[in-house]
Amino acid sequence: MKLTFLGTGTSQGVPVIGCECEVCQSEDTKDQRLRTAAMIELNQSTIVFDTGPDFRQQMLLAKVKEVSAILFTHEHKDHVAGLDDVRAFNFRSKLPMPIYCTEQVHESLKQEYKYIFDDQYSYPGIPKIQANIIQNKPFIVDDIEVLPIQVWHYKLPVFGYRIKDVAYITDANRIEETEKEKLKGLKVLVVNALRKEEHISHFNLKQAIELATELQAEQTYFTHMSHLMGKHASIEDELPPNISLAYDGLEICIR
Repeated sequence: MKLTFLGTGTSQGVPVIGCECEVCQSEDTKDQRLRTAAMIELNQSTIVFDTGPDFRQQMLLAKVKEVSAILFTHEHKDHVAGLDDVRAFNFRSKLPMPIYCTEQVHESLKQEYKYIFDDQYSYPGIPKIQANIIQNKPFIVDDIEVLPIQVWHYKLPVFGYRIKDVAYITDANRIEETEKEKLKGLKVLVVNALRKEEHISHFNLKQAIELATELQAEQTYFTHMSHLMGKHASIEDELPPNISLAYDGLEICIR
């Protein structure tokens, strides 16, 4: 199984428009972050987590030619704004794109993309979607079992996902104990860490480290980072040996 970090930045990306801080001015490519998304390749299937505003660019950079399914974590714009670009995969496969999301996310997508989901607007060339409504219980994508993990983004419910020994969690600041049970025995944990200072709806660096220490995955990677986190190289030096900052384009092979 291969995990690819397509984007590791927060909703504004890094650099932030008009910002002159040292992170936004950094020439280190690891400090340049597209909006958060990731991809798992397993058993001839390619599963993508979220389609943010940079989805097209991410697919081109990763040279992705086929996507088996898209799993949405939640409905915020920085996680759904690139949905229109799935039509490139429709053209290649001649099939609708399977998406998996909660009813709440589905309703939001129908409002955001009325021309996709309302038959009266249908015409050749628009994205074709096969919507699959999921709940907080395991489901199958191709022949792969996916386990949702319910987390909280302040008051908004968000799904993380576990596939075999890899778990992907973004936009969270609280995980209930019953859901943490699903995160035991991981080889790789991916979790959001927005910045050093506390935030109302995201784990900060200290909280993310505490969570990683509690869950004891073999390796933890932080994602969904803002320019307020600091420079990649500086923060890496502060982290425990089994915790790292992810960066755009990072590929992890899990056996």
